[in-house]
Amino acid sequence: MLTKLKAAFAAVMIAGVCQAGPAAAELADVLSAGTIKIAIPENFPPFGALGADGEYEGYDVDVAKMAAEALGVELELVPVTSKQRIPFLETDRVDLVISTLGANPERAKSIWFSHAYAPFFSGAFAKPDVAVAAIADFAGKKIGVTGGTLEDLSITKNAPEDAEIIRFGDNAATIAAYVSGQVDVIVTGNMVALGIATDHPDFMLETKFIIANSPSYIGIKTGNIDLLQWVNVFVLSKKLDGTLGELSEKWLGQPLPDLPAL
Repeated sequence: MLTKLKAAFAAVMIAGVCQAGPAAAELADVLSAGTIKIAIPENFPPFGALGADGEYEGYDVDVAKMAAEALGVELELVPVTSKQRIPFLETDRVDLVISTLGANPERAKSIWFSHAYAPFFSGAFAKPDVAVAAIADFAGKKIGVTGGTLEDLSITKNAPEDAEIIRFGDNAATIAAYVSGQVDVIVTGNMVALGIATDHPDFMLETKFIIANSPSYIGIKTGNIDLLQWVNVFVLSKKLDGTLGELSEKWLGQPLPDLPAL
């Protein structure tokens, strides 16, 4: 009988442990602790990377600092790689993820997303004197793109027959081709285009049109409804007062586009 009681007690204890799960950092918990841990990009400028002074800087870092200030708590930055973002949130190593996190249905099975706070897109880029406003305008032009990318697939499917699409093996080769004048238009991500614009300001590179839009969202652990609501109000307030627009100009070199709300 004693053996059976011990076994039953052990079963109850095991069930309790399985149901317990990690503690959730809700809004009240963050305020009570006086500290918020926020994941930021480890090495993905201009969103987040070590600066010349050895401190992390970038668009996402600035947003994290503003969030902590608005909450009235101390900020602990937690640099992460792309693969660490969701696991760190799920295991309570961070309270929020502000690290160029895109939203999709698969990720939404694991975490919650705020309203979008930063632009991230792929598009067509060229100098001011190149008249391109849509894929149809590729007619008669040389278009540089990295082969096998989503950008490549998109323009290949829709480009006019007389557009000359020149594919390169990687982003570095695509950039080199554009800089050397081998192509009229480069189709790539906005961060690649920003790098070209920064290195070659005389090009006055322009965003001609967007091919695929994948803005960034703040990640919140599933179930933390009060924290999610606060973050959404925070993002909205920074859109309305122009702060996010200023950050976009500062770090991304472009006006803040319309961003979706969830």
